Amino acid sequence: MEKSTTAPPVSFFQRIIRGRWIGKFMLAAISILVTVGIAFKASQSPALFFQQLINGLQLGFVYALIALGYTMVYGIVRLINFAHGDVFMVGAFVSYFAIANFQLHAWPSAVIPEINPVISLVIGTISVIFLAMATCGFLAVTIERVAYKPLRDAPRISALITAIGVSFFLEYFGALPFVFTSNFITYKRPFEVTTWYIQNGIHHLEAGVEAPTGSVLFSNILIIIIIISLLLLASLQFIVRRTKVGKAMRAVSYDKPTARLMGINVDGIISVTFAIGAALAGAAGVLYATAYPQVVFWMGITPGLKAFVAAVLGGIGSIPGALVGSLIMGQAEVLSAGYISTPMRDAIAFTILILVLLVRPTGIFGEPEREKA
Repeated sequence: MEKSTTAPPVSFFQRIIRGRWIGKFMLAAISILVTVGIAFKASQSPALFFQQLINGLQLGFVYALIALGYTMVYGIVRLINFAHGDVFMVGAFVSYFAIANFQLHAWPSAVIPEINPVISLVIGTISVIFLAMATCGFLAVTIERVAYKPLRDAPRISALITAIGVSFFLEYFGALPFVFTSNFITYKRPFEVTTWYIQNGIHHLEAGVEAPTGSVLFSNILIIIIIISLLLLASLQFIVRRTKVGKAMRAVSYDKPTARLMGINVDGIISVTFAIGAALAGAAGVLYATAYPQVVFWMGITPGLKAFVAAVLGGIGSIPGALVGSLIMGQAEVLSAGYISTPMRDAIAFTILILVLLVRPTGIFGEPEREKA
């Protein structure tokens, strides 16, 4: 007797589960409640609302630089590199020692005394960022060659556990007294902070003077973070889309065996990907420490995890998605801290991760896995 090929009837509840309608309903309900609550609060104090938006923008661009490293590495080797947040921490400490011990940010004026102070400041700050990027890139390539490359063909869980082990090693090695120490260290900024306030126009805020009530504050730190982040993002997009290395990265991401048959050095491309992602994390470490001037050996854990959530939200493997997801994450974190409570900022971040995995696991810009010919 032939077996019937007719599919069994699908119940109403099975259709709900398969269509992820529970997650979609939860996401819609939470979004409506949050939007109504924020709109009500914003109507009571518009200045506070716009201040929180500016703070979230500053945080979101820093998260974007970290998230790009996650999304690039995952796109190439399908690995969640949990040590990435600690590479970010190393970048912050490298810049701290470069500024505090070696005065790297002041070298242009020391070499050429008659140089314009603004030009000296720009060159010195860029030098500090490049040093942090180069150090983090070298560190990431070393980690990839020593810890990840031998596990290239092993089950994914092995590489994942190794990434967690590398993360703990970097943290507690950095906590040693002769490395970074376990103390909180005040970060010396490479430039002076200039603050403006918005109230019937943009006005400079003098040092030691309080801003008028109802004004919105922003500083040159926000401007520097946005400019540097956008420049690095544009550079990365150019590398990926317009250069031979970028084309090789996309080929390796799509199909490693075929890329190897076409003459692409797959191992070299993977190392380059780790180096670029870590260099961006190093730049993020400098910018984060400049905005929030305190460094400690475990400072990379929370920003690293939140940048990972941002990468998943935007669509892990997508560069524009990492930027959009990070900006959303920055706003969600700051608004929840401002309008709910400070401890809720972390809870909101990881609630977003759960909802995204329930509703759209591929993220905003992510695409389903394609079949290879």
